[in-house]
Amino acid sequence: MKTFVPAARLPKRPALVVVLHGCRQTPESLDGAAGFSRLAKERGFVLLYPEQRSANNSQRCFNWFRPSAVARDRGELLSIRQMIEYACEKHRIDRSRIFVTGLSAGGAMTAALVANYPKLFAGAAIIAGMPLGAARDAMSALRAMKSGATPPPGGWGRPVREISSEIKQWPPITIWHGMDDRTVNPTNALASIAQWLEVQGIAESSGRAEEKPWGRLQSWRAADGLKLAFYSVRKLGHGLPIKMREATTPMRSGDPYVIAAEISAPAELLRLWGLKRLSF
Repeated sequence: MKTFVPAARLPKRPALVVVLHGCRQTPESLDGAAGFSRLAKERGFVLLYPEQRSANNSQRCFNWFRPSAVARDRGELLSIRQMIEYACEKHRIDRSRIFVTGLSAGGAMTAALVANYPKLFAGAAIIAGMPLGAARDAMSALRAMKSGATPPPGGWGRPVREISSEIKQWPPITIWHGMDDRTVNPTNALASIAQWLEVQGIAESSGRAEEKPWGRLQSWRAADGLKLAFYSVRKLGHGLPIKMREATTPMRSGDPYVIAAEISAPAELLRLWGLKRLSF
């Protein structure tokens, strides 16, 4: 568990942003490239990075494909839930403002967290991730990542409904995927969209599509606001999109999975989550 707490001007009841790294990443490499800690200083929130250990996975991937790792109050899921609880108590977090995002394996784990603990989060973002229930072991995970996951019997909504059948209200979810992703097939983003639309009883045809300079945005709203959005980013491979001045290659960010694009996911997420710059 790694945290970043701004030294100055932290509100009495700050928000908490949980960030789950991808395979072969560390919290330090992801944060150094994506700048979440700089944003935490500007906007006065606490940042939590759960970190996978190589003893658990040699590539430092969260084990999103193991049923025992993503079951409620078990395995890695429980460990992350305990970290969130510890951060809430230690830093007097506003429990109505807990947000979670993850990249790749961290994105798949984000889906599992929301499915198991939907009341815990005020917003979530799955970046280059996988739908819950896409695999049951490492081999099936690799196949699903490469070729696209096969829908389970009963549809993509079933794995989530089986966990949280009593839930009627879900946090707003955004799904992000690069059109040029060669590691996680973009069809998996469509499966994730189907999963969360089915769970919420929203018709896919009710969404709105917009062409943007960076790609395509699809959104589904209700009277009380945004329910689901899909950011399909043009010329983006496998990674988190971020605006960087004069950046021409992924490595310019210091992390090969944080990639220059025409949209910055961290900035857009904080806008959606209402985490504004502090006024001085």
